[in-house]
Amino acid sequence: QVQLVDSGGGLVQAGGSLRLSCAASGRTFGNYLVSWFRRAPGKEREFVASRRWSGSDTHYADSVKDRFTISGDDAKKTVFLQMNSLKPEDTAVYYCAATDQILTALQTMGITNYQYWGRGTQVTVSS
Repeated sequence: QVQLVDSGGGLVQAGGSLRLSCAASGRTFGNYLVSWFRRAPGKEREFVASRRWSGSDTHYADSVKDRFTISGDDAKKTVFLQMNSLKPEDTAVYYCAATDQILTALQTMGITNYQYWGRGTQVTVSS
């Protein structure tokens, strides 16, 4: 089993930045794929970004490309999501998720392909 703890959310003004963290513990060997998803009020959970522990398989949703950066500290089994130029539409609960499966780029965006989930961290961007 893998346990994920996501943190780092908060309230920020539009144009500001936040850095989310996803710390993994438990059975963390192997080249897991770790992704961030978000769920805005009244909307379904959507893919944001992904990365393997090795740093490969990096993908971003079009809505966050060039503003968000996913990175990781393999030794600490922590994945980060640096969010810059935040917009009110980025307001959501952000979740990290992990899987040991090999996924295509399209499958990476599917919530049903992940075995492990964090509890979520709230990000609120004021206008």
